[in-house]
Amino acid sequence: MSTHNNTDPRAELKRKAAIEAADMVREGMVVGLGSGSTSAFMIEELGRRWAEGLRFSAIPTSERSAEQARSHGIRLVTFATHPQIDIDIDGADEVERGSLNLIKGLGGALFREKIVAAASRKFVVVVDDSKLVDRLGARVPVPVEVSTFGWTSTARQIEALGARITQRLDRSGNVFVTDGGNMILDCHFGEIADSAKLQAQLAPIVGVIETGLFIGRTSEVIVATAGGLQKLVAA
Repeated sequence: MSTHNNTDPRAELKRKAAIEAADMVREGMVVGLGSGSTSAFMIEELGRRWAEGLRFSAIPTSERSAEQARSHGIRLVTFATHPQIDIDIDGADEVERGSLNLIKGLGGALFREKIVAAASRKFVVVVDDSKLVDRLGARVPVPVEVSTFGWTSTARQIEALGARITQRLDRSGNVFVTDGGNMILDCHFGEIADSAKLQAQLAPIVGVIETGLFIGRTSEVIVATAGGLQKLVAA
């Protein structure tokens, strides 16, 4: 792995934090591989350690992460043979100070990411300090993965909870489709006073597959700052 200074200093910080998280992986573990730019650094580091002889099994949260892991020769498995994950390492779009509740899914893999997080003994989140907020929703919307069938009906029910909704598009301007074949509604609530309550309101809506609110799941957050790495645990 190259150790030269990245042209983006924030990316270099995330890389250092991702390496710190990858160092938690031990011989024989089952590892959840997150998605997104921070997770890509982590998978790269795990690939380097794999080349040095470390052996573990991995369950990726997206097709992109799976492809990157395969390129390093990392052994991929499924829940059919490995129902319990020892450690899941992933990024986040926002981390709420104190509770360590998260918003995830701006990259589009939130459903698989939550399945993997829920099956993990330890869920470690890697971010830079720009992702820390006092209240979730301060800077980013809540991604909600929904069925394409009847999605406008689903959207109206979410709007009734106070959201301003935009339909996720891909870079070509077409409707974004998740690895599971669903679509994503980006739901702008503003600062969320009670994220657990909002999750409880969104989950029962028919047509909602999963939300990007990760409540009470985080074991530890590794935060990359200009002054070094910080580790946070839930209050």
